[in-house]
Parts: sequence; C-alpha cells; structure tokens
Amino acid sequence: MTGAGQADGGATAPVRPHALVVEDEPPLARLVSAYLEREGFTVDVAGDGEEALRLAREREPGVVVLDLMLPGIDGIEVCRRLRGFSDAYVVMLTARAEEVDRIVGLSTGADDYVAKPFSPGELVARIRAMLRRPRVAREGQEVRRLGDLEIDALGREVRRGADPIPLTRIEFDLLEALSERPKVVMSRRQLLDRVWGPNWFGDEHVVDVHIANLRRKIGDDPANPRYVLTLRGVGYRLGTGT
Repeated sequence: MTGAGQADGGATAPVRPHALVVEDEPPLARLVSAYLEREGFTVDVAGDGEEALRLAREREPGVVVLDLMLPGIDGIEVCRRLRGFSDAYVVMLTARAEEVDRIVGLSTGADDYVAKPFSPGELVARIRAMLRRPRVAREGQEVRRLGDLEIDALGREVRRGADPIPLTRIEFDLLEALSERPKVVMSRRQLLDRVWGPNWFGDEHVVDVHIANLRRKIGDDPANPRYVLTLRGVGYRLGTGT
C-alpha cells in the first residue's frame, strides 16, 4: 500500500481506526473485514486464538471482533489474556443467542456480544457507537472518594487504599458515571446512553455483565455491596463504601 498516511499536497490523512477480526470461518471473516474496511478501518484477520494474541500485541488494535468458538484457545480465554495487555474494545460473536448467558456467567471482559446470524452492518454500527463514547470527565470532579475507594476521573485511575485497580474502559466509565451523581439511581438505559452512547442498540443486560465485573475487581460483595448498589427493577447507584 502506498500513500496511506499522505493526502495530496503532503497533508497528513486522518488516522484510520484499526480492527482485528478473529474468526476461523474464512467467508465470515472476509465479510466482516469488508464491511469494516468500507467504513474506513484498517483490518487484520486471525484464524485462531494464538494468532489473535500475537497480532494484538504487534498491531495494538482499537477494537477486536472475537468469535467464541475457535480452534485451540477459545474466544473466552483469548479475551481474558487480551485484557492483560490491551485496552481494546472487544465484541464477542456467539453461535447462538443462548450462549450469551454462559459468556455473561464467565465474566469474559468483552464489551459487547452479538449472536449469529447477524447483520454485518449492525455489527459495524455497534463498533462505531463504542468508538464514539466520550472519554473526558467533567471539570471540577477530578477525584471522588467512596470509603477507601478513590476514583480519579481525569486520570482514569481507581485505587483502593494504596493499591491501583486495573479496570477496562467500560468498567471505568460505568463507575465514573455513577460517581458523578452518587445519590442518584441510574437505569440500565441511562447507563447505556452515558457509557455506550445514545445510538447503541442491543441487549440492555450487557450493563449487568460489566457491573458484575466491576464489583469483582473493586472487591464488592454482590450479596452485601458497599460500593455499587442494585435497586431491583430500577437500576444502580453508589453506596457509601462502608
């Protein structure tokens, strides 16, 4: 490829978003890649988990489209390993809608879940919605404290005592959204609009998946939570941390 980073007259072209498609069915991998490339993405393709992890380290994609059923290392394990070194958005592809429940129970760390068969256009729309999510906290609320939990909204860091807690982008954004108005209950829909963006569409229960992962990482007991409280039938709000 020539001239990828240069426009006419020597001007620098906009940086293209980079995606990694991990799919062992070549026709589907080509179809998803074609849609992403049509939308301006640079795309790498991996046919198995080992190749996916190697490419993710080498190429540092912004988004990974990851099939659940892969030869060798499956998508769940790939996602877990990926979370150890990458902050990329991960969209997990499943063969059946019923598998979403199993993935949810395993707390894979994926950002979204799409069941086959799916519309490639819908998949790309979801990815675009994720990439449009705001990442800047509002001024005047830089550090928020909740018992021994400290949330640095501008620095995008969370600590419990002196120990840093590594969170995914979505986990941090959920905690930041709830901490902005700690006494206000936020519904799934409100959290989706705030964290995923108003154009996001899909299963609202994806919020519950990430709340469960967030609680686990910050040491919150779901049976007796101190930090993130569930108001059944309504939504979530912050506790006092004590």
